[in-house]
Amino acid sequence: MLKPGEARAPGHTYQEAIAKDASQPPEAFLDYSYEFLGDQDIPYTHYTSHDFAQSEMEHLWPRVWQMACREEHIPEPGDYQVYDIGHLSAIVTRTESMQIKAYVNACMHRGTALKPPGDNGYCQNFRCPFHGWVYSLDGELLELPEDWDFPHVGAGTHSLREILVDTWAGFVFVNFDREAESLTEFLGVLPEHFRDFDIADRTIETHVCKRLPVNWKAAEEAFMEAYHVKETHAGGRDFSEPVTTYDVYPKNVNRFIHTVGSVNPRMAVPPSEQELMRALWGRRGPAEGDCPIVPEGATARDVYAEVIKKSLGAQYDMDFSHYSTAQTLDSIEYFLFPNFFIFPGLSLPMVYRFRPDPKDPDYSFFDLYFLRPTDSAKPQSPPPEPLMLDVQDSYTLAEGLGFLGAVYDQDTDNMAAQTRGFKTCAKGGQTLGNYQEVRIRHLHQRIKEYLEN
Repeated sequence: MLKPGEARAPGHTYQEAIAKDASQPPEAFLDYSYEFLGDQDIPYTHYTSHDFAQSEMEHLWPRVWQMACREEHIPEPGDYQVYDIGHLSAIVTRTESMQIKAYVNACMHRGTALKPPGDNGYCQNFRCPFHGWVYSLDGELLELPEDWDFPHVGAGTHSLREILVDTWAGFVFVNFDREAESLTEFLGVLPEHFRDFDIADRTIETHVCKRLPVNWKAAEEAFMEAYHVKETHAGGRDFSEPVTTYDVYPKNVNRFIHTVGSVNPRMAVPPSEQELMRALWGRRGPAEGDCPIVPEGATARDVYAEVIKKSLGAQYDMDFSHYSTAQTLDSIEYFLFPNFFIFPGLSLPMVYRFRPDPKDPDYSFFDLYFLRPTDSAKPQSPPPEPLMLDVQDSYTLAEGLGFLGAVYDQDTDNMAAQTRGFKTCAKGGQTLGNYQEVRIRHLHQRIKEYLEN
């Protein structure tokens, strides 16, 4: 009899599936790091309670590393980006020496925010709109109007308060806790696992920010498992591809990777490789040209990966021949606690960031980015301003999402119903699968550790 946590889907594993590819996947893809984390229900009050949300705001968000922006948002001295999380606000900027710094977004006089929420742009210095105190890009107090009345104030005591800031893979991270561990320690296995990708050289092609009618944790959880695919997504019941590995890494990282274009071993009648190719062609494109013929002895995955590499290579004037089939096609999703997701694959190049609504735990904000490959030797366009969507707005309004716009609508259409169910369900908590939903339990265990310490 199987013990809790030992059950797995019938059929081959993800690692066995990609071993059949014609190209060698990155070593990290062959790694397996599942851990049974228990099977207790997660109380619904963790999503709906204002007191629980306040506890998170006091004990979690001020102490964790969070992705504030990309380096491309602040390429030159004086460029700045405001990052807001709950009541906390940071200004991230580049100084004259090209150093990246971050400051608490508050004047040292009477606390007025120096920049509005979510603001970005260029400035030569930071000037308080209330009384005109001026700070340099290095945070030093430069001008103090009527300084005769402030003999107790100077640059040594009233320069802007710095926030920890560091970079990885082109992302700028901040931490409001001056005593926090380094970003390198916090990232765990991510730098090692991403050495076969060029994330730092990618640029933002699309940015959508949508308000969601669900708590930030539940919003994240909707993207942490492939268990929902068969029911939530159109056609998923017939052509779902959840040959998936779920892995947990100490202490802030987890992931799933699931195949695209491989045989689902749980289908009653396995499709042929040509049928898989037609399914890929019809659902994902490219829209032009006839569906390729899969040669005898080849797989739809390998043939389709070559098509995608050539198509994207022509689109971006780059060579992707070194990418493996798995790197090109598969849904590769890494999560960095508490709110950052990154897909390093070639055809699914997404980045997610989730933030709580500071006024209502029943709502949250979802930043969705597409990071596309770029030649760093060529001039780059500035990143686009985010397209802001409210709860009722469709992702299909964002043309850059392509066919995925409708998919994201399916992913988030259940969220309002889930929030209602949290409050009426007599059971009091959600029951999780031991394997397919282990990443959700990992999230809650990490939150618990912060709230109790």
